[in-house]
Amino acid sequence: MPYTYQYPRAALTVDCVVFGFDHAELKVLLIQRALEPFKGKWALPGGFVRVSETIDDAARRELAEEAGLKNVFLEQLCTFGALRRDPRERVVSVAYYALVKLAGHRAKAATDAADAEWFPISKVPNLAFDHAHILATARARLKGKLRYQPIGFELLPPKFTLSELRHLYQAVLERPLDKRNFCRKFLGLGLLVPLKETRMLSRYRPAQLFRFDTRKYGKLTKQGANIEF
Repeated sequence: MPYTYQYPRAALTVDCVVFGFDHAELKVLLIQRALEPFKGKWALPGGFVRVSETIDDAARRELAEEAGLKNVFLEQLCTFGALRRDPRERVVSVAYYALVKLAGHRAKAATDAADAEWFPISKVPNLAFDHAHILATARARLKGKLRYQPIGFELLPPKFTLSELRHLYQAVLERPLDKRNFCRKFLGLGLLVPLKETRMLSRYRPAQLFRFDTRKYGKLTKQGANIEF
């Protein structure tokens, strides 16, 4: 016998803030909506949760359907439930943030989006729904978490220079960092493995490449670490 609910139920959606890092800039992946409401406007990847899936599975599915992204770092952010955040009906959204290596994840619009593009954080256009608020919340979470967990490595290529690592932290924390203090701090954490390889930063200036220690990374990610600068 089907059960009849006494009260109307709100619809449930997921929205995903996908961060990337390239050329010393923090970037976010946006999709151009193919359908109303806000057709043609830029928005975060997301959509309605199916009754047969978990919210985590819904977030992963929407990333694949709207932006062609799979197997990325994904973490639940916050729930947004303002009364008129969606003009169609009462909608509550569970937001996530994802971190991806841009070299392996080019912007690609999939079935549910007209277009997909990486935008520098400083050049994000006006967003549909309350997605500007969700993006601001995700930025604050990333900034805070970077101070005690080394999740920034999820945004870097497998091999990187100390300069690239410092530029990443500067972009997320939105302030300059002293080069000498930064290098001393990170080398002291024991997270970096020096490689016998270099990358030319200019014609006469080679820079040593590093990779991160996955074992130590996993340990510090679980236990937390003081990465204040």
